[in-house]
Amino acid sequence: MRNSFGQAVTVTLFGESHGAAVGAVLDGMAPGLAVDETFIAGRMALRRAAGQISTARQEEDRVRLLSGVYRGHTTGTPITFLIENQNTRSSDYEATAALARPGHADFTAREKYHGYADPRGGGHFSGRLTAGLVAAGALCLSALSGRGIAVGTHVARCAGIDDRPFAEDPRDEIAALSDRAFAVLDRAAGERMQQAILAAKAEGDSVGGVLETAVTGLPAGVGEPWFDTLEGVLAHALFSVPAVKGVEFGDGFALADLRGSVANDPFRMRAGQVVCESNRAGGILGGISTGMPLRIRTAVKPTPSIYKEQRTVDLDRRSDATLTVKGRHDPAVVHRARAVVDAVTALCLCDLLAQRFGTDWLAGKEAVCSTD
Repeated sequence: MRNSFGQAVTVTLFGESHGAAVGAVLDGMAPGLAVDETFIAGRMALRRAAGQISTARQEEDRVRLLSGVYRGHTTGTPITFLIENQNTRSSDYEATAALARPGHADFTAREKYHGYADPRGGGHFSGRLTAGLVAAGALCLSALSGRGIAVGTHVARCAGIDDRPFAEDPRDEIAALSDRAFAVLDRAAGERMQQAILAAKAEGDSVGGVLETAVTGLPAGVGEPWFDTLEGVLAHALFSVPAVKGVEFGDGFALADLRGSVANDPFRMRAGQVVCESNRAGGILGGISTGMPLRIRTAVKPTPSIYKEQRTVDLDRRSDATLTVKGRHDPAVVHRARAVVDAVTALCLCDLLAQRFGTDWLAGKEAVCSTD
């Protein structure tokens, strides 16, 4: 029953959607890293529900740092991020507590925890727990930025409407996305997406989408062959994000339709560095970073809580039933998941970089590993 991820840098999630609080414990971060609480608050705001395209459940999401930080810097000991739940309406779930919501973890949670799991709002399986991920990931994003590594995500597709893809060199685009509430590169496409979300909402339905993430500045040589590959670790963590049903790197599945002469990225020397002329591999070869920008696409399914009548079962009576969901729910979560994907990517990279260069490397100290 693991709720932790990572080896050198680890994150543990705790709490339930309608409990007293949710949060995360981040362990293994180097001592001496600056902790910018304003930056953390900004990242939380990007995940927070806002406007008609999100749930009416509004939370302040103020992050309390309970340990591991002293005088604005990390101490090197576990950092505890606590976010109190302030706007719960557990009564919305009482009448339908025994009905398994299609697309949710109600049935599987009951099977795993023998009926003792907190079912309110999805309990420990709720997307509410991603608040802790975003808080911990904000500190990791800051640490990566200090080493010249940038992470950015945009809504590449929503309700079948496409944004333009990242450029070959996405550094300026990543910077432009940093405080954009609805993260798209083409604002006109973003407007059409939001109208499609509102149209689904008006029909009591929901939509999904695809996120595209880029990482620049990651040095070559990060990741392990076989079971702890760079893409393997990232996919492991990204598939833990609620609603994520697909992850691909570089050109992903599209590579299957190409010949090797097209799919391969030719190597060249530029300014004394080995680079690739193209980046179909998404910055990863043999499970290890090439130094080219990472390119990741993440598929986010439509929000399963919809206001249409659905077929289900009564888990207490073991009989067929119908369900009309009550409460407050998002007609789409892909735009909010962008901040979560950024956070998870940063957490993974901090872990892998600490394994490669030593924990103190993130604080700007000399690498402690031997050179190859």
